[in-house]
Amino acid sequence: MNSEEILSLAKSVVERESAAVAGLLPQLDGSFVKAAEIIFACQGHILVAGSGTSHAVALRFAHLLSCCGTPSLFIHPGDCQHGLSGAVTAKDILIVISKGGSTLEINSLARIAKQRGALLLCITEKPNSEMASLCDLVLKVISPPHVDMYGMIATGSSLVNCALADALCIVLATMRNYSAQQFGETHPGGAVGIKVNEEKGLL
Repeated sequence: MNSEEILSLAKSVVERESAAVAGLLPQLDGSFVKAAEIIFACQGHILVAGSGTSHAVALRFAHLLSCCGTPSLFIHPGDCQHGLSGAVTAKDILIVISKGGSTLEINSLARIAKQRGALLLCITEKPNSEMASLCDLVLKVISPPHVDMYGMIATGSSLVNCALADALCIVLATMRNYSAQQFGETHPGGAVGIKVNEEKGLL
């Protein structure tokens, strides 16, 4: 590939992925509202799980929820086969992310969480999947097939899920009246911590 072909392909990827994220707008409905309300009312932790690329989405989602004032942790579905599922309690909400809803370790974790009395939410393209059948609320998210390379490598579709997660994080932070000062208390390190301390006059 020459330089023009490389740039042309790169730009087409960004265009496709931007359009896919924008395609999430008409999919935000009453299920999204219900998810925000359920998460807002949670008395325990929000536990987020995913495998493969959804692992990265889940890890990011849990981190940003905590940054935005909703106590959250990523829970590894594979490790839950070896004792980590003991972390799930009836006060928690488990959010599971799987495009097809048939990942064995995710569904195993969902069944355990259900037995323990936790509320279950899922993000999936397949509302008729086994995973979805185990959940109390399903967030159906459809990405255009062409946004992922070969229709299988979860590049663009993972960005769509991240956008949904971001929307939930910001909505929840706003519902909690979560302030920049509160954020600073949970993020004392790095450049963000320095900026917060400068604004407080501590540096």
